[in-house]
Amino acid sequence: MNKKLDLGKDNINKLLLSFAIPCVISMLINSVYNIVDQIFIGKGVGTVGNAATNVIFPLVIIYGAVASIIGNGTSANLSLKLGEGKKDDAKKTLGSAITISVIVAILLGAVSYFALPILVKLFGSTETVYPYALAYGKIIALGSPFVIIYSALSNIIRADGSPKYSMIMLVIGAILNIILDPIFIFGFNMGVEGGAIATVIGQVVSCIIALAYIPKIKSVKLEKKDFKPNKSIFRILGLGLSSFITQMTVLVLFVFMNNMLTRLGANTKFGSDIPLSVYGIISKVNSLYISSILGIAIGAQPIIGFNYGAGNKKRVQEALRKVLITNFIIGIMFNLMFVLFPKQLVSLFITTGDANYELFIEFAVLTCRSFMLIMGLNALEITTSIVVQSLGNIFKATMVSFTRQIILFIPIACLLGLVFNKGIYGVLYAGPIADILCFIVCIFIFGSEYLKLSKEHSNKETIETKKLENTYNGPKIVVTISREYGSGGRYVGELLAKSLGINFYDKELISLAAKESGLSEEYISKTEQKKNSNYTGNNDDRLFLAEAKVIKDLVKKESCVIVGRCADYILKDNKNVISIFLYSDDESKVKRAIKYYGLDKEKALKEINKINKARAKHYKFYTNRDWYDLENYDLMLNVDKKGVEETAHIIEDIILKRKIDK
Repeated sequence: MNKKLDLGKDNINKLLLSFAIPCVISMLINSVYNIVDQIFIGKGVGTVGNAATNVIFPLVIIYGAVASIIGNGTSANLSLKLGEGKKDDAKKTLGSAITISVIVAILLGAVSYFALPILVKLFGSTETVYPYALAYGKIIALGSPFVIIYSALSNIIRADGSPKYSMIMLVIGAILNIILDPIFIFGFNMGVEGGAIATVIGQVVSCIIALAYIPKIKSVKLEKKDFKPNKSIFRILGLGLSSFITQMTVLVLFVFMNNMLTRLGANTKFGSDIPLSVYGIISKVNSLYISSILGIAIGAQPIIGFNYGAGNKKRVQEALRKVLITNFIIGIMFNLMFVLFPKQLVSLFITTGDANYELFIEFAVLTCRSFMLIMGLNALEITTSIVVQSLGNIFKATMVSFTRQIILFIPIACLLGLVFNKGIYGVLYAGPIADILCFIVCIFIFGSEYLKLSKEHSNKETIETKKLENTYNGPKIVVTISREYGSGGRYVGELLAKSLGINFYDKELISLAAKESGLSEEYISKTEQKKNSNYTGNNDDRLFLAEAKVIKDLVKKESCVIVGRCADYILKDNKNVISIFLYSDDESKVKRAIKYYGLDKEKALKEINKINKARAKHYKFYTNRDWYDLENYDLMLNVDKKGVEETAHIIEDIILKRKIDK
């Protein structure tokens, strides 16, 4: 039996190999799919065939992005619900996502099929390439539902604990495509249509294998009713949004380059079709490089994220160094291949008998030694984006993804190509300029994150769990208190616990959650402060799951008062729980906030409202319920009516009377 890997203790090299290799292989399979088509179509049809596949490639990116937002979002949500022990919610989420993926796949396939004539022109097709792109694209659009469904399901299958099944599913489709491409293109003389049919057949088979896994799902047992779409889809889409945005930046770059190359290429000896064809080939080969470094960086995410959360900053730094060094080595190897052997590289995609062979090779060499001149530097950009995301800053990670393609390259290419009239050469040389500038930006971002780890100290003073001498001997009592900021609710809870002779838990939960999750107390404390004062939607599910488990374990052992942390929802099915919501009027909240929390009198109410809004959003995110809804609670009290001490006595009387009535 294989020993379970320990992210916090095992050798970093061992962990990187274990996590990164399967990820790299899976990503490379998708790249191989596209390259194989490109090779056989190039040999069988020529320049226009390669250009046609390039024109249709933005559609492939769109299909992948849609599958990603559903698949990644569902995987994240499934893991969360299973961790909470909410198998019914997990079933509904999973079943709904599968149904939605099928519906969206069919609708997107239909839209792209009927809108194809418009899309082909939008994606940069020339008049010569147009009929080939249309013929190829129609078949790809017809097969799009299969690729969207199996791509979305492959993420779900991995999350269900079957990464090998997912990988085999992809490999079978890819191998079938490789076998069928020459049969249809050369044997049946079907040209670009043959390449498209071979691709779709491979996708159909992968889709069938993926669908066959649904009855075998291990984490939950799906029933017919679970496949009904529900509102959990919005949560799914939110969790998968980051990867969707990243892929859409690639789409924007691809469409921009296609249009610029065809427009400006027309004024050169190369014409419009050759630049379009060459860019498609270079991009597909470059995808092998991108897949490799992305796979390593993504594979390292759980290692970096776990150790960062656990406060093991030295292990985080070690992982960062090794990921960056590995990716730079890969980047240098690919960079040398593009610069030193461009002719040999692109010759795989065209025959010497092609009428455009000489011009094709000339432009390919020019592109490799200009546009791709220092492409190895991109290793830092991609690594930085994934690393920053692993450290919890989704916004900064997204901005890094935007930097090279959108913020730098497109404006520079327009400036050189159009404003300074450098034409297609200006667009090509915009590549290395953008690479250098992006590299400099990423040095500062990566460097600041790395140095920040050196300055942070995980050995902070431990927050001790202060316990009273429990004097309560009656039937178990558990009180959850949700409260507005400044209402005095926490003090009410302390007084209530002391009067009843039971334990009180608020900040004391931080230490317990740290032990449960492996996250450092410092990290948990900072995360809770951010959650309460500057809610951005970037919740840490690990923290929520750890606190939920701690809360459930506590109520099994003892009577207690628990403040905040969605405890009323976590314990909603527990019969021994009384849930209370405490609020106050604005004037009283402001007075307390000024007196006890030192808020500025002029800004106090604004800050209070901001914090309460953040608490409500956090509660909504994890419970899908309205924080202020009286249906959530057994009791809602305005603390100002009787004051803090009397409110505590009122709650105590109600609890004791409830106990007697029982």
